Amino acid sequence: MNEFRGAGGTRRSLLLAGLAAWAASDALAHPRRAVRERAAAKPAPASPDAGPGGPASAAAAGPPATTPLGPMDTVAQWAFITDFNTGAELLNKNADAEMPPSSMTKLMTAYIVYSKLKSGALRLDQTLPVSEKAWRTQGSKMFVELGNQIRVEDLIRGMIIQSGNDACIVLAEGIAGSEEQFVDMMNAEAKKLGLTHSYFRNCTGLPDPEHHMSARDIATLARAIIRDFPEYYHYDSEKTFTYHGIVQYNRNPLVQRDMADGLKTGHTDAGGYGVCASAVHNGRRVIVVLNGMPTSKARVEESIRLMSWSFANFEDVKLFAANDIVENAPVYLGDRPTVPLVGGQDLVMTMPRSWRQHARVAIDYDGPIPAPIHRGDVLGKLTVSGQGVPQAEIPLLAGADVGRMGIGGRAIAVLSHYVTGA
Repeated sequence: MNEFRGAGGTRRSLLLAGLAAWAASDALAHPRRAVRERAAAKPAPASPDAGPGGPASAAAAGPPATTPLGPMDTVAQWAFITDFNTGAELLNKNADAEMPPSSMTKLMTAYIVYSKLKSGALRLDQTLPVSEKAWRTQGSKMFVELGNQIRVEDLIRGMIIQSGNDACIVLAEGIAGSEEQFVDMMNAEAKKLGLTHSYFRNCTGLPDPEHHMSARDIATLARAIIRDFPEYYHYDSEKTFTYHGIVQYNRNPLVQRDMADGLKTGHTDAGGYGVCASAVHNGRRVIVVLNGMPTSKARVEESIRLMSWSFANFEDVKLFAANDIVENAPVYLGDRPTVPLVGGQDLVMTMPRSWRQHARVAIDYDGPIPAPIHRGDVLGKLTVSGQGVPQAEIPLLAGADVGRMGIGGRAIAVLSHYVTGA
């Protein structure tokens, strides 16, 4: 039901852009506060495994993840899924716990490399020398040769596609003089980006008991890379890279299957198998971070299942545009009878696909609103709630100036109020 409770007790309709299916209903009298809301329908049973992907592909690790649709089992020990456009949280399992990020660490290394390219302090065609430390670095490798000069663009591909630890060291030393000084830059940048559960000891993700990130922090960093450096993000979607006669394939299983356009995988004994992946479907981008899976096969199956689930069960809904009139509120002693209330910004929210059954939208303001009123004044608020619907509270602003009524008109209006009570 849609409700409006205002001074006049008249029938009014609730009209929000994109919600034309919501019908008007009878108004109820209330002298000073205007509230209109859409009540939630009786909730339908949650079905978090509905849609592509089916049930969990392996035995769940510990308690289930939380989602707007209810609990959901996952084999991942740590997991976080977010909508890129709105920042909405779609799935959370130990998302703020500190964990070994393995090679997903390289996302921070890439962020700093991209920032240096964007500022002009580094060039793609610039060459950097290979030190003995870089040459001797173990783990996944680009296979750089001691003493060689390697193009920055090749090093980026080696770092992203081949997950080359040696490529990371060459970049770190070329930018900061040493890996240790580069790590200081990583930790400083992490603070700027709000990565509150991250601390770096190296630029590669090689095991270190003090080196950690959280699943949420990895998703935040991935979002920053896509947002801040779209001109370099294309390296993530390249499926192969050949260097020194060796062809290596992108380790991200979703990229290999054309189900994602980035970002990074990781594996250590302490962290298990992990993946950070992002994809776009029908204009909507999702970021999936999973870690602590028991096998590479489980990583493939679980990342595909949860990416598919994210697109199948949620959508981005534009409730209204910045200048849409949400309500015409009555004005007291003004030179016009009403003032338009606007949101002042586009309101786009990530909703379960069943949101029309569960959403509750309420408009709240004190009315009638006394004049004078200036465009941009905060006059009320709009709140969104409901089962599975993210909570949101948006201030409602005056969409126009309203001056005070002339002295003669004010006298008549005041006298009329005392005589009629209206």
